[in-house]
Amino acid sequence: MKLHYLPLFVILYLVPAVSFADPIDKVAELVRQGNIYEISRLFAPNVEVNILGSETVSKDHAELILRKFFDENMPKSVKILHKINSNANYRLGVLIMNTNKGAFRIAFTLKQNGGDLMIIEFRIEPEKIK
Repeated sequence: MKLHYLPLFVILYLVPAVSFADPIDKVAELVRQGNIYEISRLFAPNVEVNILGSETVSKDHAELILRKFFDENMPKSVKILHKINSNANYRLGVLIMNTNKGAFRIAFTLKQNGGDLMIIEFRIEPEKIK
């Protein structure tokens, strides 16, 4: 193989790995980074967000309360607790997020919407430690 084909081979090899990333892993990584902008870009137009009992269905309002929560509770670590991806149209993820103010349980549902999986439900509640 000639060396000038090597970059093309590398690109073709890496592209499928990037384009088929698990959406639950993607959301978990965005939470780990505290990247509210990218999380909110995944919100469906009608999204149900419940953060510590404060509930909203407006995408814009959801981003504001999510930003406020993350400003007060910056993630230290995030662990995927449950991942349900047996249905191509729906996905469910449950995360445990540790912060300097305690542990939180984050549950979210993704639904197929116009060819993309979008977040239709996002809940944050205190982790119940037994």
